[in-house]
Amino acid sequence: MVTLAYALNLRFEVNKENSSHVFLDEDNISDAIRSEQCGQDASRIAAIPEIRKALLGRQRAFARLPGLVTDGRDMGTVVFPNAILKIYLYASLEERASRRYLQLKEKGNDVSLAQVVEELAKRDERDQARAHSPLKPASDAVQIDTTKLTIAQVFNNVLQLAKKRLFVQADHNSN
Repeated sequence: MVTLAYALNLRFEVNKENSSHVFLDEDNISDAIRSEQCGQDASRIAAIPEIRKALLGRQRAFARLPGLVTDGRDMGTVVFPNAILKIYLYASLEERASRRYLQLKEKGNDVSLAQVVEELAKRDERDQARAHSPLKPASDAVQIDTTKLTIAQVFNNVLQLAKKRLFVQADHNSN
């Protein structure tokens, strides 16, 4: 599996509409990597240090001007530890499961809320307990509890943080 991780032909593209896509060879896998199964598999594979090492350089290669917005359980602690702005979004297990359940139902998946709660709890435990790159906020991350927030509220909070941080960074660089 480690050899395969090094050999993957992955690329990241942004189109004219500023929509991002991930390709494996010539196949657009953007939707596939957001699937429940892929998330579960990623959690298991992330516990293998040799595979994480193989993928780390590839992940970092995606960062280029004018910048990059990423999400993931170790983006701020491992992949991009020197990012100008790190935001750690979190919500209660029940709220995250409810949101994920609705997403899966919209896609036509036959799942129960109890099943989603159980799978998320297992993934959280596995990711927090792993020896290499455990799930935790970066020490300099801004933490936002999204449990009672709408998507629009979260977006506006993040946008304001980005504007403030980027303005401060630009001002610092001009001096």
